[in-house]
Amino acid sequence: MDNQRNLILAVVLSAVLLFGWDFAMRHYFPESEDAVPANMASREDVPQARLDSDAVRGEAVSEIAVAVDLDEAIAAPGRIAIEAPEVVGSINPVGARIDDIDLTTHRQTVDKDSGPVRLFAPAGTPGQQYAQFRWLGDGVSLPDSETRWQVIEGDTLTQDSPVTLGWNNGAGLTFRQKFTIDDHYMINVTQTVANTSGSTLALRPYAMIVRTDANASPDTFNVHSGPISAHDGSVDFGTNYDDVTDDGTVSVEGRTNWVGFTDIYWMSALIPDSAQAASSTFRAQGSDLFRAELLYAPVNLPAGQQMSRSTRLFAGAKESAVLDMYQDQGVTKFGLAIDWGWFRFIAWPIWQVLIALFDLTKNFGVAIIFLTVIVRGIMFPIAQKQFKSMAQMRVVQPKMKALQERYKDDKGKLQEEMAKLYKEEKVNPLAGCLPIFLQIPIFFALYKTLLLSIEMRHEPFMLWIKDLSAPDPLHFLNLFGLLDFTPPGFLAIGPLALLLGCTMYFQFKLNPTAMDPTQQQIFAFMPWIMMFVMAPFAAGLLLYWCTSNILTIAQQKYLYAKNPQMREMAEREAAAKAAEREKAKG
Repeated sequence: MDNQRNLILAVVLSAVLLFGWDFAMRHYFPESEDAVPANMASREDVPQARLDSDAVRGEAVSEIAVAVDLDEAIAAPGRIAIEAPEVVGSINPVGARIDDIDLTTHRQTVDKDSGPVRLFAPAGTPGQQYAQFRWLGDGVSLPDSETRWQVIEGDTLTQDSPVTLGWNNGAGLTFRQKFTIDDHYMINVTQTVANTSGSTLALRPYAMIVRTDANASPDTFNVHSGPISAHDGSVDFGTNYDDVTDDGTVSVEGRTNWVGFTDIYWMSALIPDSAQAASSTFRAQGSDLFRAELLYAPVNLPAGQQMSRSTRLFAGAKESAVLDMYQDQGVTKFGLAIDWGWFRFIAWPIWQVLIALFDLTKNFGVAIIFLTVIVRGIMFPIAQKQFKSMAQMRVVQPKMKALQERYKDDKGKLQEEMAKLYKEEKVNPLAGCLPIFLQIPIFFALYKTLLLSIEMRHEPFMLWIKDLSAPDPLHFLNLFGLLDFTPPGFLAIGPLALLLGCTMYFQFKLNPTAMDPTQQQIFAFMPWIMMFVMAPFAAGLLLYWCTSNILTIAQQKYLYAKNPQMREMAEREAAAKAAEREKAKG
């Protein structure tokens, strides 16, 4: 029994260590919060006369100390409006940049009058992020970031009306960019160049996303934020902004399926023409600026002919259903842009069940409670076996203690006799641990689901809980907001954290008493330690754990009622321990 309890204790402490480490790193060693640099307006040099990927390096931005105001930038004349069901913004005709995107279905905060989330912003603004579609060429005049494109077709980009921009280099090359957008977050850009110069020219189409990491979400051991790519049919989360800064250039191996940047909830990615092989690279440009590049193979364009490449730009929210829809439409592994982690095989089904329950209840908090009931119901037969195993272990405990006394100086013989005793009594000492081992991956899977799923963002439960993906907003130390200060994370104890501690305390009280006094003390303190550790985590996660604890207590009460001998044994032990305490006091 002692071995069983030690194993359970090790599992619990491992979970505490894992969550506690994440909490400590986020709260005591946070990401740098230096002031957002005044991101600079930029000019680009003429490309070098090469067509390999390093030619793009010749277009690195040259910074000048002029900050750009966001409102002034997007109010500049000549911009082409974007008006789609989930995306609004504009295209800058200077450089043909897509540099102004708001996500209309997602608010910045839980306030109902909060503005939409801004994803793309013009170059030089504090949160700059934008996409451009360009060409490399050998000894030819090409459009650059300062080129002013002319509107050839359309004045507003909608899902029903495309926009086409054009530019002529005056030396026999005519360039076109046609923009279309769907009902969600996908913009398709078809680059076309016609050669009327009278000679064959070497050209290479490419596209890029430029962004600052100053407003990026934190990159932690369990949630990736930063450069992301899919190549050769697999998704790579292994590169972060620091890696690109240290190396200067990070090349993506193999054939690129898509490439870009991800935050916890948002992503911008370039998806190449499915009929064309493409490569990609990440580059650091200094001053917190990074670039993801998608390059097609060079093409020799004969006189009198034209070439086209179609590249899709995803700029939006990482909604699971939308990503899966694009994956079904041919974007390789796009659904895996959400980093479900090691427990994806559990997290994804749990998420599907949670979504189905939400469709029924219209409240994610109620859906989490129902999910917990389902999980506990599935595990109920296992809990019964655990209880039976615990009862059997209690029956053989006197024999175990006798063996421990008899062979206390011979560990090998003791293990041999203990195994023999387990076999004779048909007792499995590890059976009681099975529910815990099953519960841990479910818990972590739900943790990842609540952390990553944008569908949970800003979803209320009831009363004071306005966002299940955020910590409990009420704190005892500031008298629920009456005092003007915010307690540090581990002291931000709210009603849900207190309920978790109390339910875990009563759950442990119903468990068989540990014989080792040290273990008794550990289990006595564990609920309150977990209360402090879990306080900074999402309210939805605490709601799941509290509900699970309450259901576990109900199960224990039921099983005690079905096994009166277990209850009698527990009562006798409690009485004996009370007598020992009284004797010690006397």
